[in-house]
Amino acid sequence: MDNQFLHFSVVPIALKMGVAIGIGMLTGLEREWSNKDVGVRTFAIVALLGMVASLIGDQFAIASLIGVFILVALMNVRSIIGDGSLEITTSAALIVNYVLGVMVGLGHIFAPVAAAIIMTMLLAWKTELNRFAGGLRPSEIRSAILLGLIGFVIYPLLPDHYIDPFQLFNPSDAWISIIAITGIGFLNYVFLRVYSAKGLYLGAIFGGLVNSSATVAEIGGRLQKTGMTYRASTLCLVATIAMFVRNLILATLFSPESLVATLVPLLAMSIVAGLWIWHGSLSKIEITETETLVLDSPISLKKIASFGLLFIAIEMIGTLCTRFFGDYGLLATSVFGGLVSSASTTAAAATMAMHGKITPSLAGSATVLASLASAIVNLPIIWRTIKNKAIVKKLTIQMLSIILVGIAAVAVDRFFQISEILLRK
Repeated sequence: MDNQFLHFSVVPIALKMGVAIGIGMLTGLEREWSNKDVGVRTFAIVALLGMVASLIGDQFAIASLIGVFILVALMNVRSIIGDGSLEITTSAALIVNYVLGVMVGLGHIFAPVAAAIIMTMLLAWKTELNRFAGGLRPSEIRSAILLGLIGFVIYPLLPDHYIDPFQLFNPSDAWISIIAITGIGFLNYVFLRVYSAKGLYLGAIFGGLVNSSATVAEIGGRLQKTGMTYRASTLCLVATIAMFVRNLILATLFSPESLVATLVPLLAMSIVAGLWIWHGSLSKIEITETETLVLDSPISLKKIASFGLLFIAIEMIGTLCTRFFGDYGLLATSVFGGLVSSASTTAAAATMAMHGKITPSLAGSATVLASLASAIVNLPIIWRTIKNKAIVKKLTIQMLSIILVGIAAVAVDRFFQISEILLRK
């Protein structure tokens, strides 16, 4: 046993105590709200025990852990005698709570606090998670397994350098982009599945984050069948704004400096779209709870292959066009790439900026143009699915105004080199 525990400094110990008790109370409050016998005081005390035990020594920490196991056993015996049930979730949370207290005692702050927040979220979302898990399809389970495979098994094995003499292809870059695109898509797909009962508007947001073109096609077909085509313009604009947000996040993840060139144009286009939504008096439209949006899972071998091949093609073509035709060669490539997948195009441009092949400003402009191209693709989808000519004309005017604002923002930035100047400061 470490006898130095008698001489610990006051301030660090007080800080650790506060963090440990806060972690315990956070989870304990959720258990209190769920009407569990073990609540805020027990969880706070167990976290405090873990913190103090780690300071005293390893042997005392192990003995305290055994004590927590005994406490958990007694709690479950009482529950079985009372109503015949087991407190499995609360028991697991209590044990994790003790371990987090030990981590605090060892000097860690971020990891135990983040873990406590995540654990509390999992406990609080019991109804939503049970509903989501109960409605899972085999394809969705395979998608989750595939995401883990590409992220934790394949990615570490790939070389993190260019494997060709022309410095065009880095396997690790291509794969991390696939992980980012599919990961964001799958996360928002999960939100869509959990909250789809909230209606088409929330579905348009999450769906736009996954795949705006597929979302617009689904929305158009559903509204045409139900005779609610008057909602088409608003829902398509919502999905388009969500696509802008996703591309902004992707670009910032790979090249944070590109935010200087992407933020203003995408924000301007989003504001224009928002003004059109406001003009359409969204508040006057009732949201029907039974209206839901259904999309396929964004992860499959076919989709991963298409993401990867498109990313590689855009990065190679973009690099060559930049070498031979300058900035405008990459911008043209981004437009054509955005017609197929703005997410892959954005990731490719941002990755090129990350490796110094192009400037962050140029990567930002490429992201904006790819987003514009993706928005343009939505127009023929609407023309094909919505039969109401007045609605189609209205949405076409709205989308063209958004596109023109984006083109003007990029043109001004490229002509006056605004983002380049800001980056040099």
